[in-house]
Amino acid sequence: MTKVMVAGVDMVKFAKPGQQRPYREMASTAIKAAVAEAGIGPQLIEQAYGSYIYGDSTCAQHALYDAFMTGIPVVNVNNNCSSGSTAIFLARQAVASGAVECALAFGFEEMQPGALGSAWEDRESPFENFLKVLDDKEYPEAPLALRCFGAAGHDYMQKYDASADLFAKVAVKTRNHAAANPFALFTSELTVEEVMAAPVMYMDYLTRLMCCPPTCGAGAAVICSEDFARRHGIDGTVEIIGQAMATDTPATWDNPINLVGADMTARAAQAVYEQSGIGPEGVDVVELHDCFTVNEVITYEGLGLCAEGGASAFVDAGDNTHGGKFVVNPSGGLMSKGHPIGATGLAQCYELVNQLRGSAGQRQVAGANVALQHNLGLGGAVVVTMYRSL
Repeated sequence: MTKVMVAGVDMVKFAKPGQQRPYREMASTAIKAAVAEAGIGPQLIEQAYGSYIYGDSTCAQHALYDAFMTGIPVVNVNNNCSSGSTAIFLARQAVASGAVECALAFGFEEMQPGALGSAWEDRESPFENFLKVLDDKEYPEAPLALRCFGAAGHDYMQKYDASADLFAKVAVKTRNHAAANPFALFTSELTVEEVMAAPVMYMDYLTRLMCCPPTCGAGAAVICSEDFARRHGIDGTVEIIGQAMATDTPATWDNPINLVGADMTARAAQAVYEQSGIGPEGVDVVELHDCFTVNEVITYEGLGLCAEGGASAFVDAGDNTHGGKFVVNPSGGLMSKGHPIGATGLAQCYELVNQLRGSAGQRQVAGANVALQHNLGLGGAVVVTMYRSL
């Protein structure tokens, strides 16, 4: 099988809705910088995969054309919140198969303020089964993501006798990390008391500071074969040594924790560990999908970073930060950068590639050699990717 490398990455700093540049400008800026970092001309890129979920059907072409127009195939990618990593998955797959030697993955989004909503109220929703699970368990009404993850957090506390301050401790850790990241939008440090005292968004425990905000932004990655990198003298490459995408099974409907992707995360992670020959104990740094701090907690267990029901002890031991077993979301995660859906997976890739290059500045994880990425979308899809420095 062809070895697949990340040759160049870039992103723009995310912005609050209403303060962003047009998606075309954000995306083309990230694309041009990623290609320049790879040290190649755009004429060497053979395919492009552009991710977003809010926009018309050829937004990816419109975004790419400001960077270059070489007539290559352009695929518009929409896989809900995992769209960015799905673009990487497709680019990696194209290179690994030998179909191309070099591909581009990029993502962008212009978000609107407030909770996510549907633009298509005139047809059946893909979330009808999700809502049925929540209705059957009599969880209070709320916007879909808030209701799903809020229910999952409640279920977790009930099942494992956990306290809500578990989710607050994760928010505090995340902001501590964000303080060292110039790409983070929210960098002020927090206390557990501040998180718990913030306005309640769902039921009696999930506060605003446990929820990521919508933001706007873009990111890009150049994906190529090892032979291509060698021939073109590309330095600083990072190898993708395992990657898997998983979707829902009937187990999704079993409980609110599976409803937000715990089961498919575990399946995808196991596939990656088998592909790479490296288990979770061999991972140094993790960027995971913390759209809510609830999901970070659930994902610790789905990725095998701690035992099922063991997140409280894991967090209290500091095993999710510098000096512990893993450094989780050194970038500050979605909680601190925000979540411009199509760009989120590319921003995670950007962070991990820089960590493995040793070029992450003040947020550098000492001795980082193996990195794990987790990007989740309800409805559903999850992409788990493992990278290794060379």
